[in-house]
Amino acid sequence: MNDPLLIGVDVGTTAVKAAVFDLSGRALKTYASRYPTDRAQDGHVTQNPEDWVQRCLRALAELTEGVANGAAVAVGLTSQANTHVFVDGTGRPLLPAFVWQDGRCAGEAAQIDAQVANDDRLAWWGAPLPIDASHVLARMAFVARRHPEIWRQTRWVMAPKDYCIFQLTGVVAADPLTAFGIVDGSLAYIPQLIALVPGAAERLPPLLGPLAQAGCISKGLPGAGAPMVNGTMDAWAGLIGAGVARQDEAGYLSGTSEVLGIVSRRKAPTPGVIAFPECEGIVLHAGPTQAGGASMEWLSGLLGRSTAELSALVEIAPVSGPAPLFLPHLAGERAPLWDITSRACFAGLSSATGPADLTRAVMEGVGYSARLLLESLERSADCRPELLRIAGGGALSDAWCQIRADILGRPLRRSAHRDVGVLGAAMLTGVGSGLISSIDDATRLLSPADRVFEPRANERDRHAFGFGKYQELYRQLKEFNSGFCRFYA
Repeated sequence: MNDPLLIGVDVGTTAVKAAVFDLSGRALKTYASRYPTDRAQDGHVTQNPEDWVQRCLRALAELTEGVANGAAVAVGLTSQANTHVFVDGTGRPLLPAFVWQDGRCAGEAAQIDAQVANDDRLAWWGAPLPIDASHVLARMAFVARRHPEIWRQTRWVMAPKDYCIFQLTGVVAADPLTAFGIVDGSLAYIPQLIALVPGAAERLPPLLGPLAQAGCISKGLPGAGAPMVNGTMDAWAGLIGAGVARQDEAGYLSGTSEVLGIVSRRKAPTPGVIAFPECEGIVLHAGPTQAGGASMEWLSGLLGRSTAELSALVEIAPVSGPAPLFLPHLAGERAPLWDITSRACFAGLSSATGPADLTRAVMEGVGYSARLLLESLERSADCRPELLRIAGGGALSDAWCQIRADILGRPLRRSAHRDVGVLGAAMLTGVGSGLISSIDDATRLLSPADRVFEPRANERDRHAFGFGKYQELYRQLKEFNSGFCRFYA
């Protein structure tokens, strides 16, 4: 291993995944290790930040073992977005990290949201985005009100990527894409918005671009001396890893949640989606749902069968009658609805419904949530991509990819790389370290396809009907779910 190498690390919702790549995009070594998520109370979704760091260190130790000095030119990180850890000046976590699915701060979010004018949202973000329960300011307001002693000790509020870089290099930094909800089109913090939470401004890390160097790995740690590239959030890095970088290209990341994105310099303000500011020559319109792969994991636990077993049931069981309908709002919904009080539901069950029917319903319900999001993204980006590049753990199922292609009505090109967040982090590292000339070149060089799933014409009418009923079910349950959540708040 004497040729230049790149290491990408993804601190995801369920695991740290990492790989060392050569400049042809070949993964020479990989690493993956899961960590627990605590859901002990309704609405609470937390992780131990030390789990992230320890696994990053193990990943670096394994990936750099046997590598000649200087061969691993740089290391880059990406991580789950809208997850936050409160730390003191030494980097010690003061609370378990709030994961993006955590809904405890909905009240604080509503209070902040009510103070933001629509014209300001459009000026800052190009779209009327809400302040939701996962927003960093809602989390800050929650801790300041509920845990004032912790708030007084807090020096930084950090994303997982930034926390891990701090622990590995001693450098405190954030990037403007991960921090998008408090950053405007110029990639700078928004003082007027941040001032709505007293004390927030001084607890935010300084901003560095995704391609900037964020120090070097500290002496005594695995990979010591290797420069670290700052990187960015998993959705942006993952779409880059899937090969989405050019005008009118679209991507679909299927992990714990479903994340869709379109690259377009055109912007038509659209409720519910994120129109990121231009960064490194890319203007991305994107949005995350709340429970994609998480819905299959939930069903897997409920039925006591692996997700692979459930997927196999769907492959061998054709649709033979009215299919149940599933609303995948197990922990509310994010884009484009941003409704933390919505809840999941099966409709149309009968005594004949079995595991294969429930699995198909979950797969289709997640597909309908993606279609709802894609329609909003297309309005925002003012284009209709003819193909979507799909990747992620949820894309491993051929049956599910085919269902998605049928629902979306266009081909899905599946990436040959499963962990495109890891690959995207490595791509950004390659560009940031000067080994690759541009992000565009990185996607052309390092994003091979596995296969293409074409939509089936005979499924078009069934899914048009199902998608309409999906939207109707959400509307009919909205008031019920809102009242239900208020009663048990």
